Amino acid sequence: MEVAVYTLSIVLIVGGLIGAVLPNLPGIPMIFGGIWLASAADNYRHLGTTWLIVLGVLAAFGIAVDFIAASLGAKRVGASSAAVWGASIGTFVGLFFGIPGLILGPFVGALVGELCSSRSVLRSAHVGIGTWLGLLFGALVKLVLSLVMVALAAGVWLFNA
Repeated sequence: MEVAVYTLSIVLIVGGLIGAVLPNLPGIPMIFGGIWLASAADNYRHLGTTWLIVLGVLAAFGIAVDFIAASLGAKRVGASSAAVWGASIGTFVGLFFGIPGLILGPFVGALVGELCSSRSVLRSAHVGIGTWLGLLFGALVKLVLSLVMVALAAGVWLFNA
């Protein structure tokens, strides 16, 4: 049974690393779940409560960055509040349409929001691109946090062996 639990932990962690790049998988929660499952199977000898809290905070930060990155990208290029709201709504709606929805949702949402606010197509396109760049930055941060979580857990696990 112990081998099955550790195997599931590894599958979750590897799947989470893949999910850090592919938006359809909840990468960071999968990584945290895999690490927590391995720790629980080990009776928290190698990776205790303090480290799990640290990893949980990193995971929560990564999830937050994932949701607000597109909105921050829109705000960074001086988007109107309607464009920021549009980017947020587009990100949420895009979740239901897989990878194309996650790529296009924030862009289209910011574009439509800015068009409603300023009526300038060029300005709206600029805001949409800024939103998309924010989304790309968020994905990069999510990937880095995923790798940090795995490296930190592996380091602590090996150090406490």
